Formats: sequence, structure tokens, C-alpha cells
Amino acid sequence: MLDQFLDKSTSFGIDDFFVLIILVGLEAVLSADNAIALASISIGLPERKLQQQALNYGLLIAFVLRMVLILTATWVIQYWEFELLGALYLLWLVYQHFWSGNDQDEEQPGSRFASVWQAIPIIAFTDLAFSLDSVTTAIAVSDEVWLVLTGATVGIIALRFTAELFIRWLEEFLHLEDAGYITVGLVGLRLLIRVLNPELVPPQWLFILIIAAFFIWGFSKRKPLGTENYDSSDIDPPQS
Repeated sequence: MLDQFLDKSTSFGIDDFFVLIILVGLEAVLSADNAIALASISIGLPERKLQQQALNYGLLIAFVLRMVLILTATWVIQYWEFELLGALYLLWLVYQHFWSGNDQDEEQPGSRFASVWQAIPIIAFTDLAFSLDSVTTAIAVSDEVWLVLTGATVGIIALRFTAELFIRWLEEFLHLEDAGYITVGLVGLRLLIRVLNPELVPPQWLFILIIAAFFIWGFSKRKPLGTENYDSSDIDPPQS
């Protein structure tokens, strides 16, 4: 595959251009649920600066893992165990959010991680689990590895800024965090169904519509004034 990447990277035709546009578009669509999931994880840190650090380092590691996944995709997709592990990991995240330590989270919102280094691997591996679906779709669109790599690179850069936007929205909308984790659960269930019986996997368009419906619910209600989780570093100290 590396030889294919080196051979093709020197030539770029009009067909490659349109395929690249399609791959970037697919990354944008398929990464919307990923962005809200990563944003929901990062707000487990109490300060905006730490949230940004977790996203930066987590997505940097995720970028490397994605490149490895793409370069080994034809080998990885032969083993259903990878998708099973991804599914169980995402479902575990949902369990942690909704049913583990819920009372403590309500008393101390935004403090699920003791340090930024606890959040970084969660962000990186969550993106990798989401990538199992998007990389499989990209490989089906094009067998040109360099095009898939380029589309994934653009996608993960866009994901970084989209996740930052969702962090701000999570502080403003009441149900958005729950909608994000429900989305994580849906992706996990989809991977699990694909392992158990691929014929039962819902079509991609239906899956996107379901996620869009939860997004709409997530944006349906704003938090009451004064209940947002403001970053203390954004507040100017009182003047003496």
C-alpha cells in the first residue's frame, strides 16, 4: 500500500479531484457525531484551556492511529474482532456517562477527569473506534490509498474545529451532552450489529437521519441563565 501511495501521489487528475471532494464530504458527514462525542468527553475537564489541550493532543494521536488504520485497512477489515472491540469500547463510554457515578457528576459537573492526561487517550481511542466505520466507507469509495489519506487528514483537521464549536454549544444547550453520548451508543450498536449479522445493519442514510433527530433534540432546550459551566480563567479578577 505504501508503494501505491508513493506512485499515485505524483499524479492528480480531474477524477481524483472529484473523488477527493466526495471523501472530504463523507468525512464531514460521518464526523459530525464524532465531533459531539469528543466534545462531550473533553468537557469532563474543568477548564477551557485543559479541554483544548486534550483535544489537540488526543486528535494528534488519533491522526496517527487513523493513518495506520487506513494503511492496514485491507488487513483490519478481515478481522471482526476489531469492530467488536470498538463497539464494546463505545458502549462502555455510554455506560460510564449514564449509569456510572451519575450522582457525583451532578454534584461536580465538568470534573470527570483528574488531569488532561486521563482525557487524551479516551479522545484518541474514541476517534479510532468511530473511524472503523468511516474508513470502511472511504475504502469502498476509492481504492487509492493516498486519496483516502488526504480525505482523512482534511477530515480530522475539520473535526478539531467542529469539536471546539460543540464544546461551546454543550455549555449552552441542556440536552446536547446526552445527545452526544446517545450518538456514541448508536455507533457502538451499529458496529456490534455488523459483527453479529451484517445484513441487519441499517442503511447509512437512515443512520444519519436518526443521528440528526437526536441532534435536533440536543439543541431543543437552552440551559437556564446562570447555570452554564463558565471557565474560571475567562473571568477577570476583581479590581482592588
